Amino acid sequence: EVQLVESGGGMVQPGGSLRLSCAASGFAFSGYAMTWVRQAPGKGPEWVSIINAGGDSTSYADSVKGRFTITRDNTKNALCLQMRSLKPEDTALYYCARGQTVGRTSQGTQVTVSS
Repeated sequence: EVQLVESGGGMVQPGGSLRLSCAASGFAFSGYAMTWVRQAPGKGPEWVSIINAGGDSTSYADSVKGRFTITRDNTKNALCLQMRSLKPEDTALYYCARGQTVGRTSQGTQVTVSS
């Protein structure tokens, strides 16, 4: 059974930082690209970032480029999203997904950026 468990969310002031983690199990993690997606209240899913299976190729949405960094550790089946210079518009439920999808199969972790 594929399981993805996100953690690391919370409330932070504008300009702050958070590091999100995604623990994967139930599949061959090192064989899949992994994606971070976010969904703000009342809005549809927004693709945030993707990293290839080997971890040497990444891509970001324009809205987070230069502020967010996606990484993975295939030895630990772990995916991370380092978020810096957070803005109120980054407030959303963040979740990880296997492959190139924005579908949610996990609980996600809430990020709230507010003063």
